[in-house]
Amino acid sequence: MQTPLLLGGGDLASGVAYRLYKARLPFLIVELPMPTMVRRLVSFAEAVYTGAHTVEGITARRVEEPSQVDETLRRGEIPVLVDPALERLRAWGWVGARPIPILIDARIAKRPPEYPLSIADLVIGLGPGFTAGENCHAVIETNRGHFLGRVYWEGSAEADTGLPEAVLNHQADRVLRAPADGSLTQRVPLGARVSAGQVLAEVDGHPVRAPFDGVLRGMMHSGLRVTRGLKIGDVDPRNDPRYARAISEKALAIGGGVLEAILTTFPPAWTI
Repeated sequence: MQTPLLLGGGDLASGVAYRLYKARLPFLIVELPMPTMVRRLVSFAEAVYTGAHTVEGITARRVEEPSQVDETLRRGEIPVLVDPALERLRAWGWVGARPIPILIDARIAKRPPEYPLSIADLVIGLGPGFTAGENCHAVIETNRGHFLGRVYWEGSAEADTGLPEAVLNHQADRVLRAPADGSLTQRVPLGARVSAGQVLAEVDGHPVRAPFDGVLRGMMHSGLRVTRGLKIGDVDPRNDPRYARAISEKALAIGGGVLEAILTTFPPAWTI
């Protein structure tokens, strides 16, 4: 049986990966050569940079060959492959020859996907850009609120609000943005407590300061080229370092929706 694919290994995709792993469903994460996730401590995509990365006791490992995918799965780990255009998977005969069983697009690209619906027996899309019956079979709601994690078999998810979640009366100011175009250099480790005005990073010499006291929950990798205004990090005002290392309730709710869509389409033998 072909291995189901999870496109993306950022923090929301990692909530999906966590749910699938706990349900003992094998899958392969497909990522970019230089992923730009912010919440790196809870993103399995970090394995692209480090070779292996563990989130809440689950390890993801970068792979290069088909045999490594099987070996990694047998070890109880999650394989991560750099193959954004799925070219390597096509060369291996894993994509294109026949539909794969499941493809979960968790890249949160907020635009329609570039592959056909026929790529998989079940295509699940996360959030805006997906319409059930057109470019996916099921859409998972990603906006916070009453419908977060709900599975839509018709229609689309809610439009992107463009605003982060409000935490302790902090909303847009929680987000750290690049003050200029250039190369990012992180100055404070993730999960560290920070003080208002403290320099957390620099972009070609331009400082990025903490907007308030809290914990540095996320920051893109040093060395990445960023553009002025791009989201590069976030500060959590709750001042609890545990939150930097724990998958969010939002990611887990979305993961639960994905698991529901899979089990609805492929019910296990013990269902009634």
